[in-house]
Amino acid sequence: MKVLVTGGCGYKGHVLIPKLLDRGYQVVAFDTQWFGNYLQPHGNLVVIQGDVRDIHTVPLDSIDCIVHLSSIANDPCGDLNPKLTWETSALATMQLADRAKRCGVKRFIYASSGSVYGVKEELQVVEELELEPISEYNKTKMVAERVLLSYQDDMAVQIVRPATVCGYSPRLRLDVSVNMLTVQALTKGRVTVFGGKQIRPNIHIDDITDVYLHLIDHPEATGIYNAGFENLSILEIAEMVTRHVPAEIVVTESNDPRSYRVNSDKLLATGFFPRKNVDTAIRELVEKFRQGDFRDEDRYHNLKWMQKNSLA
Repeated sequence: MKVLVTGGCGYKGHVLIPKLLDRGYQVVAFDTQWFGNYLQPHGNLVVIQGDVRDIHTVPLDSIDCIVHLSSIANDPCGDLNPKLTWETSALATMQLADRAKRCGVKRFIYASSGSVYGVKEELQVVEELELEPISEYNKTKMVAERVLLSYQDDMAVQIVRPATVCGYSPRLRLDVSVNMLTVQALTKGRVTVFGGKQIRPNIHIDDITDVYLHLIDHPEATGIYNAGFENLSILEIAEMVTRHVPAEIVVTESNDPRSYRVNSDKLLATGFFPRKNVDTAIRELVEKFRQGDFRDEDRYHNLKWMQKNSLA
């Protein structure tokens, strides 16, 4: 199988691609490489630096499956330049789907986001609930989903709505809740919690990348799937962190109203089962930090890096 991974040099791509290669697949990683490229050379791997907005540079010849990870990731980055966000995360997705159909690609796996639900009071947020996105990032994800579903008669479309991903990757992100709070404890001895009562679903990076592998193995599992297995408040996450790294917890006000719990029973019914959790992610991050595998640097914070390098 030949797999194209857009955003292949991103946080999830750096964990997913080695797994694809271990299966013996041929892999093409297509990425702007704004945040670098730490993929190890491999005989079955081709890495191409490019922008999905320039759709005719995206290589689709002989591609069997697309795993579309590419987007302007997270709310602050999406709001930084709304035009860039819509062009990258919505328009480019529509053009990619159209070209994929024309080139005979039969499988399209799309990384949407659990944040498309917006603020929800329901205890069980299932895939059928109304979407109420509140940021440019969420809105582009919702639109891209709708576009891709219109291609269901042309290819197998599998849409994943991941929870907030946590855990170590060679292209680390320290601007996601679990990772951010863990590094604050390690470097400052203090964890700052904004609000704290907001509920967020979480998923370990090994589990979300395994979800994509699972969908490759199950082409019949088309449609939309939530992927999140621990619905925790931000304060609960901070308390988990301090059980591994002694640190003070400081709670301040927040202007971020997003709070939602996801139910992933639909995904579990396909035979998928998670192997790791938030506690695992914290322990692995602490170990990697103490081994000197990473430091708290601007390149691991998307917004800081994009502003510093005028990328938006």
